[in-house]
Amino acid sequence: MDSPSDQFTTYFYYDPQGAWYPTKGHLLYELDNVCVRIHDAFAASLFGTFGAFYDFLKVCPEFIYTAGMNSEAPIGKALFEQFISKMPEEIPVNKALYLFDCRKLVSSIQECSKEVIQLQDEFYRALNMDKLFFPEIEEDDGIRYVTSPAVTKIFAFLGFIFVRLHSLLDYVAKLAIESENLRSDFEVYSRLASKKSLFSDRKRISFNEAKGTLLEACVMSTEIESVRNHLIHDGLLDDTPKVYRVISSGICIEKFILFPDMNASGRFESYKNRNLFYGNEDKINIRLPRLILEFQERLLLTLHLINDNLSKTNAS
Repeated sequence: MDSPSDQFTTYFYYDPQGAWYPTKGHLLYELDNVCVRIHDAFAASLFGTFGAFYDFLKVCPEFIYTAGMNSEAPIGKALFEQFISKMPEEIPVNKALYLFDCRKLVSSIQECSKEVIQLQDEFYRALNMDKLFFPEIEEDDGIRYVTSPAVTKIFAFLGFIFVRLHSLLDYVAKLAIESENLRSDFEVYSRLASKKSLFSDRKRISFNEAKGTLLEACVMSTEIESVRNHLIHDGLLDDTPKVYRVISSGICIEKFILFPDMNASGRFESYKNRNLFYGNEDKINIRLPRLILEFQERLLLTLHLINDNLSKTNAS
């Protein structure tokens, strides 16, 4: 069968470029589209019009948009500083440097969104296609678990998905803060207004708590924060990472991973030192695509609001 018959279930298909994509439930193209518009809106805000920025690009030295940000610029800090100091006064070098710093915030969101989708795809590919244990043995019917290097890799994919989702929360907060505090004095190379900002600083954003955005208090973002903080600071999501297999008539008919119980607000159910309870039998592999889709929907709306605000600034 070349395509799934169940239109309501998420499946994954292989792209010749080496990636697996869900048949539904990802908004990468929509996210990329609005990010391109934000790139242009930043340029128009700082150079007056996008046309003026485009004219500048024709004479812009490459190091201005690569050095210190891109591996294609094989120069160090000292040489970078020398280049800046020797630029002709008629070239708005400080404004350009600041603009490309702003645009890097947008690029980070684009690339990190791709990472999340690829991590999700690798998680399901490994869960469903990799041999979880070698050598294979005959198994009695029932539910049993497997722990192995293959399972360790699967849990690494799962954990990093939550880490990168939290990265996107920080990136979006930085982008929103910067878009609302654009520098206008370029006598010197300005630091980003959002340089030390994180998602926890979202109160500085004018549309904080806007309904349907990543800035709205919701169970999803709280769960992402809780899981990320646990992974970074406290430990793994399971004392012994394992994949459960359901065996029927000697054949594996289901694989699943249990996720710790979360309360109604999106935090771990805990009792003193213990916070990895599994009473709800939450199969994270079942609901992960829905969580990522909700995140992307909120991200898309947030980016649209950022772009709208920049566009209004340009029009005024």
